[in-house]
Formats: sequence, structure tokens, C-alpha cells
Amino acid sequence: MSNSMIATYGHGTENDFVILFDPDNQREISSHQIAAICNRKTGIGADGFIRILKNGKQWFMDYHNADGSLAEMCGNGIRVMAKYLVTHEHQPEGIFAIDTRAGIKHLRVPRDGDISVNMGHVTDEMEEISVTHNGHTWSGYNINVGNPHAVVFVDDLEQVGSLEVAPLVAPASSYPEGVNVEFVQLLPDKEARMRVHERGSGETRSCGTGTCAVALAASMKTGVSLPSRWTIFPPGGRLIVDIDNHSNATLIGPAELISEHDISSYLNS
Repeated sequence: MSNSMIATYGHGTENDFVILFDPDNQREISSHQIAAICNRKTGIGADGFIRILKNGKQWFMDYHNADGSLAEMCGNGIRVMAKYLVTHEHQPEGIFAIDTRAGIKHLRVPRDGDISVNMGHVTDEMEEISVTHNGHTWSGYNINVGNPHAVVFVDDLEQVGSLEVAPLVAPASSYPEGVNVEFVQLLPDKEARMRVHERGSGETRSCGTGTCAVALAASMKTGVSLPSRWTIFPPGGRLIVDIDNHSNATLIGPAELISEHDISSYLNS
């Protein structure tokens, strides 16, 4: 069909995305239409929407949350985007850069296997925050990975309960544009399990920037000196985060392309 618009569905550790290749920025898609595409009951269903743009020779990640709101970037999503570029031969495998609203990120992308992305500086905002949810209140860390995170440590992830409703984070003034909330259970040997409620998307199976925030917070919590390597287990799989001496994070994990979909019908809504 001449009026069809084909997008690709993929995921990184089950954090899933709809990807539209639009290098010349010719497709106008509203936040309402993105929300319809990402709706799990009536649309394709995804945690976020990625439009691949190009500014000169530079790829750009135009990322939106599932509700259509803009976000700075997504650590799992950028790996899936890179996988798309290499698989569809828009970019040779190897090391290359992708620009985002959180700055330029450099990736190492083989044709097969795990993809690594330099996520940049992970910052402890030096402020104690609290998270209240499911009848519990925990103190935690305000961490910035180019987007905001509240990281708290729990004895058992079962304490968290349902994350259908966003946890209450205080002080709210620290997060004027909303926040991603990570609940973390520490394991031996610099490993941790986590769950996450992402602003604009709800609970997701994984969060790339969230794992970077968790790795720094876990290093601080346990007194581990940098550099350090953490293996993080969100519900959707396993991710590795390396934090160097200067708190720069490298995120390592898989990316999969699953199927293609014509999204043109959603653009008439």
C-alpha cells in the first residue's frame, strides 16, 4: 500500500519499543498518536516510541514514553535503535555515535551479541529522597543519568507489591518533570535484582538508565570503590553496568528486533 507506514517492534531485556525510521524528518506524529500505538490493549503495545532521525551525518534518537510524552533518552531503547541501524544496513557494525536529548552516546554494536553503550556521567545529586509505596516508606538516592531517578533499597522485592500506580516520591520539588523509581534488592558478588516504575510508562520489564542509576547507588550503599561492575537483574533479563573512576557508566546488554507493523491506521486517529 502506497500510504503504509512500516515500523519495527523490538526490545532490550523485554523493555519494548516501536521504531520508525524517518531520517529526513518527514513524518508528523503527535503524542496522542504515539500513545495509541503504544497502548497494549488497542495498539501494538510498547514502553516507548523511537523515531530515528538524521541531522547531517549524525543519527538522532527522538524518544517518547508510552503516553506520548518526551523523554531525554532510553538506555535499552538506544541499543534497540542501534541494532535496527546495523541490521538494516543503515550503519556498519562497530563503534558509532547516536545523539539524544541527553547528549551524544557512543556504542559498540556487533552484528550479533550484546551491545554496549557509553551512558555518560551518572551523578549523585547528594540529596536524600524518600519513596512511599504499598504501605512502606524508604529513604534513597537522587541519581541523574541524563534523566531523573529515585533509587531505594528493599530487603525483598515482594515488599513493593503492585506498581500499577506511581510511587510517591519526596521532595516532589526535586523532580519537576517526574521521576523513574527503582526498587533494588542487593545480592552477593555485586549483583542486584530490581523493579522500576518509569514516568510516562508505568512498570516496565527493564530500564537501561535505571540500571546505571542502580549501579552507582549500590556502589555507594555498599561502600564499593570505583571502578566497579554490577550485574543487574530486572524482570526482563540481565544487564551489566561498568562504572569507572569518574562515575561514567557503560551499559551492556542484548537487543532484539521482533516484527514489523503498518502504523498508518493509528495516524488517522
